[in-house]
Amino acid sequence: MAVTSVTSADGKSLTISIEGRFDFSAHQAFRDSYEKMSPIPGEILVDMKGTSYLDSSALGMLLLLRDHSGGDSSNISLKGCNDDIRKILTISNFEQLFKII
Repeated sequence: MAVTSVTSADGKSLTISIEGRFDFSAHQAFRDSYEKMSPIPGEILVDMKGTSYLDSSALGMLLLLRDHSGGDSSNISLKGCNDDIRKILTISNFEQLFKII
């Protein structure tokens, strides 16, 4: 599991990439990827093209990111989800909370 983050040159967007399993073992690295940023970028992209697994703790981490980024006014997209991860997100009604692209 690896979590990396890159901020755009203008500081307006943040891309968080998750490789491997997205589970509780990624908790601290995922939080570190966005929590210390000030101000919070207006657009956040979570790139999951390298994510092989997602569990309920990962869903919770995504919700924490959403709350930290402004809740209903946040602009967060989940990109590159494989079919299994997309199914979990759909069953969990995450398409109501995030843009899934």
